[in-house]
Amino acid sequence: MAELHVEVVSVEEKIWSGEASILIARTTEGELAIMPGHTPLLGELVDPGEVRVRAADGEHRWTVHGGFLSVTSDGVSVLAETVSTPEGAPAGQY
Repeated sequence: MAELHVEVVSVEEKIWSGEASILIARTTEGELAIMPGHTPLLGELVDPGEVRVRAADGEHRWTVHGGFLSVTSDGVSVLAETVSTPEGAPAGQY
């Protein structure tokens, strides 16, 4: 199965980087599901919004505040102002 390279980054640090089968995020244009081979795009993330990544080691979830989602042929980058766990704690580095 094809994999998608994903990076989740806040202004202060890299939160998570790895291979995934899908990334789901809500932008100002609506909710997007990004899979390997997705068309390149740039989207503004909803504030606050949730980002979910399904990887081989399970599903990762974060709450993001502000920022953008960038899809290129190299993968997906989530560039957020702040990132926290769904419970509200700082995400820290995975």
